[in-house]
Amino acid sequence: MKGLVLSGGKGTRLRPITYTSAKQLVPVANKPVLFRVIEALRDADIDEIGIVIGDTGAEVRNAVGNGSRWGVKIEYIPQEAPLGLAHAVKISRPFIGDDKFALFLGDNCIEGGVSSLVSGFATSDHNAQIVLKQVANPQQYGVAELRHDGSIERLTEKPRQPRSDLALVGIYMFDQHIWEAVEAIKPSWRGELEITDAIQWLIEHDYHVHAHIHQGWWIDTGKRADMLDANRLVLEEITPHVSGFVDRDSQLVGKVTIEKGAQVINSVIRGPAIIGEETRIVNSYVGPFTSIYHHCTIEESEIEHSIVLENSEIIRLPNRIEDSLIGRNVKLHTSPMKPKAYRLMLGDNSDVGLL
Repeated sequence: MKGLVLSGGKGTRLRPITYTSAKQLVPVANKPVLFRVIEALRDADIDEIGIVIGDTGAEVRNAVGNGSRWGVKIEYIPQEAPLGLAHAVKISRPFIGDDKFALFLGDNCIEGGVSSLVSGFATSDHNAQIVLKQVANPQQYGVAELRHDGSIERLTEKPRQPRSDLALVGIYMFDQHIWEAVEAIKPSWRGELEITDAIQWLIEHDYHVHAHIHQGWWIDTGKRADMLDANRLVLEEITPHVSGFVDRDSQLVGKVTIEKGAQVINSVIRGPAIIGEETRIVNSYVGPFTSIYHHCTIEESEIEHSIVLENSEIIRLPNRIEDSLIGRNVKLHTSPMKPKAYRLMLGDNSDVGLL
């Protein structure tokens, strides 16, 4: 089987972070979400992966490369515009050919990976397989209605009044019959070729579409709260290790990972937490469910349940930072200038809470 990863989209729900970065490259537990998707496919013995790219294609290419670091071969498939998931599949036919393939949205995190799903589909007579998950807000997703025997009756893309709470999580498997479907369907009211319409076409033409209901956690990392939730869940799964320097006046409590070149000085790190390469934590407190990426500085400050991206500084803040997603090259510090005032330079769509 081959793998197909969708890494286009503008990431509007994660702005301003995604004004300057692909949403799939925002790290969860100090690893870009897209890298986790590639690893999940590799662990399922898929070594040929196509990545559909859009406006952020150059950044994705630069970050991922040819796939050799994961022992896979990567091919890039440019999509001229975000014209729908089925359109992304359609333009990928030259790469996929008549092989079975797994389709994976590049901003998804799922517990347990996809190895068993891929191996099961590869040896089955199913023409397609969709992964479903019960959610509290099904109107935000493609939704599946199942019959009493577990077969699929109908798929609907973002229904206003959902008749089911089973959402499509963005993981699919197909054989060559998907090409008939993507050629047959028409653009939706959104002007996109919907993958739900393509799968519905397969169902209506008596192809065997298998529904798998995922019992573990799954996160669509499209929003800040989702990113923080995914970060929390992944941090709990990591086996902690210390490869950096921790002085005798510091405390590591619980599952704490200190990566190579990092320094922890006179500080408390309470896990689960991860401190990235070449990052300095000085006279500070880093609380649970926090990821500090590489080449950051946290000094005389407190932070918890947050993600800090690379090359950022948090210095001498009088109050604790919580529930925050802090971008690249950000500087948060107190100002010695008088009179006392907040002095901010914020990008569009920023969200700042001040005491």
